[in-house]
Amino acid sequence: MHGQDDRDGTTRLDVAARDRGIEPPEPGDGPRVSRVPETHVHDTFAVSGIETKRREALLEAVLLDHDDVSAASATKRNGTVGIHHDPATDRAALRATLESYGLLVDPGDEAFERRRAAQFDSARIAVAVLFGLMVATPYIGVLYPTRVEWLFYDPVTVAYLQSLLDSRVATHFYVNLAALSGIAFLVACGPVIRRAWASALDRQFTTESAFVVGVLAVYTYSTLAAFTAFGGNVHYDLVAYAVIGATLWTQVVADPAADAADDGVEDRVTDDEPIALTDGGR
Repeated sequence: MHGQDDRDGTTRLDVAARDRGIEPPEPGDGPRVSRVPETHVHDTFAVSGIETKRREALLEAVLLDHDDVSAASATKRNGTVGIHHDPATDRAALRATLESYGLLVDPGDEAFERRRAAQFDSARIAVAVLFGLMVATPYIGVLYPTRVEWLFYDPVTVAYLQSLLDSRVATHFYVNLAALSGIAFLVACGPVIRRAWASALDRQFTTESAFVVGVLAVYTYSTLAAFTAFGGNVHYDLVAYAVIGATLWTQVVADPAADAADDGVEDRVTDDEPIALTDGGR
């Protein structure tokens, strides 16, 4: 599918906007401000086919042109459309309107789940970055100088920092690092851990399994080095860096939510059911 509805290369959404006399919004127009009556209700839809910021704004403008709609918002990243409307207009009518614009609309439960998943993804990124920085800062200020004292650090300062690490204060220091890096790993990489565990139950070894095993190995080694006579350097910083890198990769670069949405669209579209999506439609 090419996301086009007619031969001149426009989509159903473009046709609807042209029929209503709505000009495509400019990127710098800024957010719309709408006044929502108290009697109006809100519905959220999971929609596939919103591929650009321009499509977001155009869909919002077309929906707002309906007399029974007081406010509308479309989000490309989450794949959701929110509509404030007159209670007399039911959800089925709004769904039919969105589908008439060439969009593929999921059931209401999927819209809620998709938005909630997007919120959790944002929370995981925040946990990974914030907790990772909280682990990296003590390393930069205390541990790294004792490991590369030959580089540019003052020998007196290095000796003082090393004395702190050799004292009882180091126990509390390492407890904080272990807690912060462990929480960051469990929270930010929770989905990765669950998928790796599922692969292990299926007797499969994936890239995510290798990542989880590697992080656990470094964490275990660091814990033994910090709290036993095992010796060696403590590398909770590597755990934090791995968590930050993996979280940003899976949530920002790879964007598995978008891949899952693509798979869902392909599963629901059959050869005998032609559906036109917007430009860039999958």
